[in-house]
Amino acid sequence: MNVWISLIASLIVVGGLVVGSAGLAGLAQYTQTSGVLLLLGVVVPMLAFATFIVGVILQVVKWGRRPVPFPIATVAGQGKTLPWIKADYFDAPYTKLGVVGRMAMEVLFFRSLFRNTKMELHQGPKVVYGWQMWLWVFALAFHYSFLTVFIRHFRFFTEDGTVAFQAVKILESLDGFLQLGLPGVLISGFVLLGAATMLLLRRLTNAQVRYVSLLQDYFPLLLIISIAASGILMRHVIKVDIVAVKDLILSMLNLNFAGMGDKALAIGWMFYLHIFLVSVLLAYIPVSKLMHMGGIFLSPTRNLLCNTREFRHINPWNYPVKVHTYEHYEDEFREKMIEAGLPVDKPMSETQEAAAPEEKE
Repeated sequence: MNVWISLIASLIVVGGLVVGSAGLAGLAQYTQTSGVLLLLGVVVPMLAFATFIVGVILQVVKWGRRPVPFPIATVAGQGKTLPWIKADYFDAPYTKLGVVGRMAMEVLFFRSLFRNTKMELHQGPKVVYGWQMWLWVFALAFHYSFLTVFIRHFRFFTEDGTVAFQAVKILESLDGFLQLGLPGVLISGFVLLGAATMLLLRRLTNAQVRYVSLLQDYFPLLLIISIAASGILMRHVIKVDIVAVKDLILSMLNLNFAGMGDKALAIGWMFYLHIFLVSVLLAYIPVSKLMHMGGIFLSPTRNLLCNTREFRHINPWNYPVKVHTYEHYEDEFREKMIEAGLPVDKPMSETQEAAAPEEKE
């Protein structure tokens, strides 16, 4: 029962955010109270964006200040060592170019996740390993659809006719190449919703993953699912005035608050639900596991050279320590070791010959 508490708590929190923001926006629009709509659609997003920027900067600075005195790169291949042993250039990179290639394959193609395997104990007993392809597929679909949706929304932040706006429109035309319905279906939104749902179902159906899942695992997935669903509903079912949305956003970016209340009233309530959920996600990112989007570039297990077999790395912070080497130990106890029948590196004769010139001097 305890493994379901995190899911139930996440459902309550996300459900409260959805119902609360939707109800508040609907009531404000019904009563023509522009102040509440400006709070949901302008004040909260601006505060969330500031929280996101400050939080990301503080997190990156904190990670950057953590000392890494010597390489601790994780490897999946032969490291650089003797000349006649072939090293793995990407799985154990020993050059900066190799590290860049490894990072690129990790960031763009999730290479380590692609090689993910699962272990099962069958009758016999027999241990069986299998390739978990679907986790890699859904993760890739989730991240690239999220990136596409993120870029598509820049049409609301750019003036019509600019180069950036035209570039976004090209991406949008590629995203809707199926040309289904009016307005056209944009594939990335449905892929994002489906991939996030599949990642959530994986946590619910896999006993091992469900056992280690916490509120901070379920909450962002449910929040992203709610954002994707509200965006699809806003485009195809509960329509909003897109022109008024862009006018409001550009006025907010230009800090032009004149007449903003009338612009807010012209937009449907679904927009305020959508933008409020996005604001919650934006403010939550710096303190969540979603910060891996920046943390992967600062991970010492990924961005360092794997040359620990090629070079000896000494911790620069090691203070001088007086040590008692084996050579000194044997010089001190050689006679007793010989009497006890223990092997020694130097017999007594060599020791006496080495000590004789010192006595003459």
